[in-house]
Parts: sequence; structure tokens; C-alpha cells
Amino acid sequence: MTAMRNPFARQGFAKKRQAMVSEQLAGRGIRDARVLDAMRAVPREAFVPEYLRGSAYDDSPLPIGSGQTISQPHVVAYMIEALNMKSQEKVLEVGAGSGYAAAVLGQLAGQVYAIERIRELADRASATLAALGYDNVQVRHGDGTRGWPEQAPFGAIAVAAGTGEVPEPLRRQLKEGGRLIIPVGRTEHFQQLKRITRVSRDEYEEEDLISVRFVPLIGEKD
Repeated sequence: MTAMRNPFARQGFAKKRQAMVSEQLAGRGIRDARVLDAMRAVPREAFVPEYLRGSAYDDSPLPIGSGQTISQPHVVAYMIEALNMKSQEKVLEVGAGSGYAAAVLGQLAGQVYAIERIRELADRASATLAALGYDNVQVRHGDGTRGWPEQAPFGAIAVAAGTGEVPEPLRRQLKEGGRLIIPVGRTEHFQQLKRITRVSRDEYEEEDLISVRFVPLIGEKD
């Protein structure tokens, strides 16, 4: 990744970002120093609408248009920490939204492939990431339930939308030893965040992590 350009650096957000990391993240149990450093580096204010930039570091999700939200910082950090990422891995993100989590992943991964089903958000995320210098993050408009087969296999996959069942293409696009983090539940009001690890060609291990609430994962069949 090239050096990140932050056009918001002079607008007084740096102290808020530091406070977010120390209070909302480290203060609530995020321990991976790489994740904390990545969250310190990414200007969340660049990924929210201009009228909400003053709230960019609040401990809450924020609307980003098209009925979608940017997840609260603690959830982003928790999911990325749960991926147990290794240096320079190839990562898939499903549900790119404004591109914020993809930017954080871009601080840690070798390459990030992010999919967003709403074209307006995908285009905006791609433009924001390019403006900030993230040349190792690629955003595609498309159906995230299908994954990104031509770039598979992935060492890690993060899904930022809830689903009743795990899409089989995402399982199959994990490399052996790869981890998938995904919210699973029958309603949008309650999901269980799960970590699925591909142990071998046909064997997967599944762990329940925390309860979360995400917008629905929508594919062509929905």
C-alpha cells in the first residue's frame, strides 16, 4: 500500500481517533496491536457523509445512504481481530458499504477485494479509497453471496451483513486454514457472529463469538 493521504488531517479528528482507539477499542478488550494501529491510521471521517463527520468517532453505527450504515468502530475492530490475520494475506470483504472496514483491512492485508451490491456505494467507496492512497484495495459492484471466485482462495473473509445461512461459495473460497467471519441469524434484529475455519477440503470448524445486529445480506436469489 502506498502512503495514505488524509485530507482531513488538519480538521481536528486525530485526537478523536486516538480517544476512540483507547476508550472504545482497547478499553473494551481489543488486544491485537496491529488492529489497534490500523484503526488509528484510518480516518473514519472520510467514510461518512459530510454532515456526520463531527460524529465519526462516536461509538455507534452511522447512516451512509441507500439504507445502509457504517458499523460502529468496536464491531469493525472485533471482527478484524477475530480473523486472526496473517501478514500479507489475501482478504475478501462482503458488504463494503462506504469502504471503511476495507481500508482498515488494507492496513493489514496484502490485498483486499471488497464487494458491494449497491452501485452508488461501491463507486463512492472506490473513489474514497483511491483518494486516500489504498492501492491494495479493490472494490467491485456485485452479489457478495457469490464471493469473488477468480481471486479465490482467500486467507480471510469478512461479511458485514447478516444471513440465515452461510453462502456455500464463501466457504469454498477459503483456502485451507482460512477464516470466515459472518453474522448468522434468522432476523435482522439478532445474529450470532460466527468464525468458520476451513480445516481441510471438506471439513470446517465453526465457533460462536458475540451477538450482533447487521443489515441483511442480499443476493440475486433474495
